[in-house]
Amino acid sequence: MTTRSTRSPRRRTVVALAVVLAVLAGFIVRLVDIQVVNADDHIQDSLNTAFAGKQTLYGTRGAIVDENGQTLAGSILRYDCQLSPLLITQIDAQVLEGESDDPLWADVSDDVAAITGQTPEEVRAIVGDALAENPDSEYAKLKNGVSTEQFRALADLGVPYITCISHPARAYPDGAVAGNLVGFLGSDGTPQESLERSQNDCLAATNGSRTYEKGKDGVVIPGTEVETPATDGGTLQLTINRDLQWYLQQLIAEQTQNMAAQHGAVLVYEVKTGKVRAAAEYPTVDPNNVDATEVGDRTSEIFLGTFEPGSTFKGLTAATVIDAGGQTPASTVVASSEEHFADGARVRDSFKHPAYTYTLTGVLIDSSNAGISKFSEKVDKQTRYDYFQKFGIGQGTGSGYPGEETGLIHPVQDWGAQTTLNTSFGQGVTTTMPELARAYATIVNGGVRMPLQIIESCTKSDGTVVEPELAEPERVLSESTSADMREMLENVFLQAPYAKTVAIPGYRIGGKTGTGEKADLVNGGYKAGVYYTTMVGFAPAEDPEYVVVVTLDEPTKVTSSAANATAFQKAMTQVLKTYRVMPSTTSPELLPKFG
Repeated sequence: MTTRSTRSPRRRTVVALAVVLAVLAGFIVRLVDIQVVNADDHIQDSLNTAFAGKQTLYGTRGAIVDENGQTLAGSILRYDCQLSPLLITQIDAQVLEGESDDPLWADVSDDVAAITGQTPEEVRAIVGDALAENPDSEYAKLKNGVSTEQFRALADLGVPYITCISHPARAYPDGAVAGNLVGFLGSDGTPQESLERSQNDCLAATNGSRTYEKGKDGVVIPGTEVETPATDGGTLQLTINRDLQWYLQQLIAEQTQNMAAQHGAVLVYEVKTGKVRAAAEYPTVDPNNVDATEVGDRTSEIFLGTFEPGSTFKGLTAATVIDAGGQTPASTVVASSEEHFADGARVRDSFKHPAYTYTLTGVLIDSSNAGISKFSEKVDKQTRYDYFQKFGIGQGTGSGYPGEETGLIHPVQDWGAQTTLNTSFGQGVTTTMPELARAYATIVNGGVRMPLQIIESCTKSDGTVVEPELAEPERVLSESTSADMREMLENVFLQAPYAKTVAIPGYRIGGKTGTGEKADLVNGGYKAGVYYTTMVGFAPAEDPEYVVVVTLDEPTKVTSSAANATAFQKAMTQVLKTYRVMPSTTSPELLPKFG
């Protein structure tokens, strides 16, 4: 039997349970309202009271390296450092009240200035100006681009109001070495010149990011962090040799100054591969200090400059008349120092002489304009034009250097009587150092033209190796013509007046010089007594491995191509040493100059 005394506790339990359930239901309803029904509004409210944060995660720009992996351009860390003026005033107040043993800002600022290279007055003014504008300022820029050494020195001060944020920056460890090829970046990190610019797709990094939300106390709210990782740039490998490049830059700088020339350059071309092993010039740019270089010297004149090649073209004409005109090294013409041709054309040599019965070899040795003009008539002008193009003159080389110039050969239908003869000895046409190097390599490489390259590969951050697309090798001359030309050009370096200057003990070498006149762009015609001198040669003559081209723009101490001889000899000697080319084991055959 249920009594009042037993019913009362049970009733109270039921009532209490009902109250608990009602409260719980209220919480559930409210929770559903917050998290489901009005979730968007509440999220926005929370965002309005929190602080959004974002941090850039920097990728590293890829390195540029030489053929052996030696760094020509790389990335280092720099730091942008800032101060908290408000925190400085708070700490100074504690120190003055005897509540802290920290040093006063007036003392710390002296140390900061000594580290950053600023004056103490400049550093203190940064804080003073910020507080004058806003007494509660928590930010003032101290200095951007601080080095790692400076950053560590600032950290060693142990003060809480200096903060530094790292970011990658570009560095060129060897300064001006290959600066003409590598190029440089702007202050904002934008690639400005040369391969830094043209190969940016390989080198550029993709920055990532980290976003998060912070509460009013500055603490990151858990679960709000979202990170997109950065991707590093690829490694660009060039074909050049860093040590050889350094040596040749010193050499051509000295020779250019000794000859009082406006510009000098040395190009080294590997015959069997088509790879450029050095492209040195003076003046050139130091990518670490671009402003110290004139604007016109911040790129590569080797790849962007054109010139009339002068007598170096006699080698191309000789190869053409042997290959297509049935001539031999012993074939002859009769030529005096001034010859008159059909339609009023006239050709003079640079020295006076009577009528000689020149062999084709002798024409190259004495560099006779009249003689090569007569030989050029052994083929029609269309044939010569076609061979010039096969050699790659006026075609460019597809090297990968941005904006690479090409030589110019006017259409053959525009050749008058004088131009038809002048082109045989390098007047009325222009070329570039890479075109000329490749043409001579073609002549001595069994007659096969190889594609020229300065870029070996790009290795992406994921390990993928991308090599440049190259043209197929192309036969231009027969092997017998190439053999004849090697022998003839070797005799040029054996019998020319500068033979002793270019000789390299133990090695057989060959080549040709050129003294091209410079066009007068203001008055028309050519500048009087002003020349662009060239020497192109190869070694070893019996089995050529390297072609070296040396140029001087307007040398004034010596105005002929003899000005290039010393630089050529030293350059080729260093090339042979660098690549450990074995000395010659055979002797050359002397060919007659006259028939």
